[in-house]
Amino acid sequence: MEGAQGTGLDVDFGTYPYVTSSNPTTGGALIGTGIPFQHLKHVIGITKAYTTRVGEGPFPTELLGEAGEKLRQKGGEFGATTGRPRRCGWFDVEMLKHSVRINGITSIALTKIDILSDYDTIPVATGYKLNGKL
Repeated sequence: MEGAQGTGLDVDFGTYPYVTSSNPTTGGALIGTGIPFQHLKHVIGITKAYTTRVGEGPFPTELLGEAGEKLRQKGGEFGATTGRPRRCGWFDVEMLKHSVRINGITSIALTKIDILSDYDTIPVATGYKLNGKL
């Protein structure tokens, strides 16, 4: 099974109110297909080597201006149906950890790492600060 959206857009586990009306998680897929949980042996989480988002909502690692446009162009980050540009930013380990917990991910497929080949260094978010504290 494959979904087109990520855990961050899930109506129950995402960044409400910036979510979709469905559950693009393992739980939602199981309910939608009628497959019992005990039959699930392996969950592969698929993620890009950088983060993207369409529309409004929080995006701690977002690249603005020329830097964001460079990554968007290099990665071809435009909606397949609408052509709408996706917001682009650095990889977010905290968001990935959240997705692993919610979905029971047992392994990860990392895509689009080649898009970052021109960068000398690749920043990665490993935590968030609020009022100066991690």
